[in-house]
Parts: sequence; C-alpha cells; structure tokens
Amino acid sequence: MLRMAVESMQEIKKVCVVGAGAIGSLFVGHLGTVAEVKVLTRRESHARDLNESGLQVSGKSRIATRVTASTDPGELGDVDLIILATKAAAVEASSRRLQGNFPNAALLLVQNGLGCEQVAHEFGDWPLISGVTFMSGTRHSDIHVEYELDTPTWIGPWAEHGPEFAFVKQVAELINASGLKAEAYEDLLPHQWSKLIFNSAVNAISAMTDLPHIKSFAKQDELTDLGHLVHAMMDEGKAIAAARGVELADDPWEMNVQAVSHGQSGDDEYGHVTSMLDDVRNRRLTEVDWITGSIVREAQKAGVRAPYHETLYLSLIHI
Repeated sequence: MLRMAVESMQEIKKVCVVGAGAIGSLFVGHLGTVAEVKVLTRRESHARDLNESGLQVSGKSRIATRVTASTDPGELGDVDLIILATKAAAVEASSRRLQGNFPNAALLLVQNGLGCEQVAHEFGDWPLISGVTFMSGTRHSDIHVEYELDTPTWIGPWAEHGPEFAFVKQVAELINASGLKAEAYEDLLPHQWSKLIFNSAVNAISAMTDLPHIKSFAKQDELTDLGHLVHAMMDEGKAIAAARGVELADDPWEMNVQAVSHGQSGDDEYGHVTSMLDDVRNRRLTEVDWITGSIVREAQKAGVRAPYHETLYLSLIHI
C-alpha cells in the first residue's frame, strides 16, 4: 500500500476545484472561507461570472465568497489540493485538462461508483485521495448553490498511489473548518462500497420510476411499496460485496432510511432529485455504467449473479 509524502506536509493554502456543479460549488463556497480557492470551468461565461460576482451559498449555510476562475489551468498558478468534483463520466476529460499542471498538489476525487482513481492516474502523478460524499445541494445558477443535505464526505488515501494518511487528515480538517463535514479513513473501501450499494439502488430506481428520493423508497407496509425493491436490490449488493471480500462500513438500507427522513416534513412527495434522474430528465448521459454497472462487473468477478442490478443496468444503459 503506497503512501506518498506531499511536499513535506505543506499547509493547504490554495485549492482548485474542478467541476463547479452542485457538489463542486458547495466545496468552492465553503472552502473559500478558509483558503484561497480557484475554479477550473468548462465555459468562459462561467469563469467570468464567478470572477465578477463570486459564489453565493444559501440553505444550511449563508456564504458569499470570492474566487478566481478560468477555463485554462495554466492561468490559475500552483495549488496544494485539487478537488475533482465532476461526474464520473467526465473524469477522463477533466484529468486530461489537468495534465501537466499543479505538479505539487494532491488530487481528491469525489465521484460515485468505482474506478475513477485509475482513470485520473493515467494523466498525472498526483497523490490521489479517494472520496465519497453524501452532502447534496441544488445549483440555481453559475454563482448560486443551495446547501441541502449536510452529511459528511468520507476520504482516504488511494491504496495504489495515495498520500500519507496524515495529509488526508489535514484535508478533512480543512473541509470541517470550512463548515462542511468530512471524515478521514485509512481504508476507504468499506465506505465506498456502502455508498455504491446505496447509490446503485436509489439512483437507478429513481431514474426508472421518474421519482425523486422520497419516503416511499423506505416503505414496506404494502406489497406494492417501493421499499421492497430498494431493500432487495441493496441486499443483493451486500451479498456481492461479501463475495468480493468487502466488509461494509454502513448498512445501505439504514442510509436510505436516514436520507429520506432527513429534514423532511410529512409531505411524502418531497425528496431529493437524484443525479441519475436529473440526467434522464435533461437527456444527459447518466452515471449508470459507473454505479450500477460497477456492481454488475464486481458480481461477474466473484462468479455470482446480480439479477436486480443487471436488469436496472441494462434498462438504463440504453436510455
């Protein structure tokens, strides 16, 4: 298990966020209160608006922060930490844009699914930090994001090319100091799998049914309740994790129950629009291959069947 020193444990003063969607914008707005934050955008208009107006965070936080943004990584100077907050399908293109830049930085990835670290590692020698996040928000514009679910981001050194754990803890401390929540682990795999199984069921079922993540996802009182399907799919994922020798850190079903109960009123129709549902509604490529597809491939490696995951995966991959 490789552990790399990062510039003799320098203090993290400068951060570059790549991918200023909802999650990336939450990092930008909060970290801008404790560090110098730069943003690498795809669009010139996005960079211009951030440079002129900064970023506003509403909801569970009320922050207005100044940032430096550009579509050219070479214009942003060196940084101590890169946070790659794009969707999994964009990791390759984003890592290609980063190639040859920020040589003294570590790179934190916060994507759904499995395998993004290998993709990023092809384009640079940055020490890699794996991450999974449960926080959520709604991006109202290029310069305004609403902070909704204030649950932690879990991070840990990538086993094949990661920084020393002391540096990972320093990253977690910086995130916590900003007002977000983070927890550092020496072995993140049990947490990655817990989130993967949760996401595979909730995102895939949400996208197929055109339902946000509402309380029905946890109900099992009647034969027709959606919770039966969610529970069965999660049980299948847990069995595949066990077949692959992974002991989960958290029970995905309990994570599901907590998520639909968190901050909701008695209105059963209220719920978070999952990323995969948002992609389907907006006719964008989904992350189903990285999430549900990852579990199908892991089941094949273990020599076990995954009928629920295979059905959802094959249905959504063609949408």
